Amino acid sequence: MEEGKAHPPEGVFAHLEMLEARAHEAAVKQAAAEQQKEQLARLEARVQELRQRRDELQAKVELQEQGQREQEGVVSDPAQHSAQTVLEWKIRKVKSTLQVFYLTGISGKLSKHGVCFCISTAYEGIYLDSYYLDLLTEPQVRIHRHSVPIFIPMEQIAKKYLQTDIRRFLSVLSDHLNAYVGRRYQADQLQEHFSDRLEGTMQRNSLCNLLVFNYNPSSKSETFPFNARLLYGDLCCSLPTEVVISCAPDAPAALAEMAAAHSDLFRRLALHKAFGSFGSAGEHVDGAR
Repeated sequence: MEEGKAHPPEGVFAHLEMLEARAHEAAVKQAAAEQQKEQLARLEARVQELRQRRDELQAKVELQEQGQREQEGVVSDPAQHSAQTVLEWKIRKVKSTLQVFYLTGISGKLSKHGVCFCISTAYEGIYLDSYYLDLLTEPQVRIHRHSVPIFIPMEQIAKKYLQTDIRRFLSVLSDHLNAYVGRRYQADQLQEHFSDRLEGTMQRNSLCNLLVFNYNPSSKSETFPFNARLLYGDLCCSLPTEVVISCAPDAPAALAEMAAAHSDLFRRLALHKAFGSFGSAGEHVDGAR
């Protein structure tokens, strides 16, 4: 008789409620992820729009400079003119550069002996830091003082572009700084919001282009089966170019599959967002061992 009894209705209803709650939670997380993806796409489109606008302004300014030089009788060889004429031409060129870069987070003002630039950095629409660069323009363009971190390869960038294309120099330097603060921001966010999933302190270098840490995708576990090594080979990028997620050699196949999935996430998403997307799937890590 006992075998013929059905499950109590209360148990069935409770199980259904649990399944509905999980389904709702998954739907909410999916909607949030899609919203973040759409927002990122809009920001990327806006960046492309600003860069295109910058290029258009640059071309327009160069045409105006060319027309002005023709009207004033300025030929291509500055050596044929007085020092005052050459200086005025340089000042006009610097002012044009300031106008072009204003839309891309680079601003500046003329100083007594040159120009002082401010490079503002941001990540996903969040303002982070500003860096300053004071350039002297006489007798040639050179860096007087700056607040750029020593580990940013500014000297290499300057050697390549400063004397021939100051706009390119500022653009490349800005790309390096924005990528650096983006990587640093992700690492800070991970340690601030997911410290319970990390074993100890994350290992990272000054440039934040190498991150190493042990972690567990579940906040309910006290063990850390995964080891992550993220290498950012492109210093102008805030996403890793190489991701290695490993676990113990004798780990079950389920853990190895999870490590492969995490590797793909870390390549596509910001570090803290990848951890946020683990969700309830990470709660089954203990059961997989």
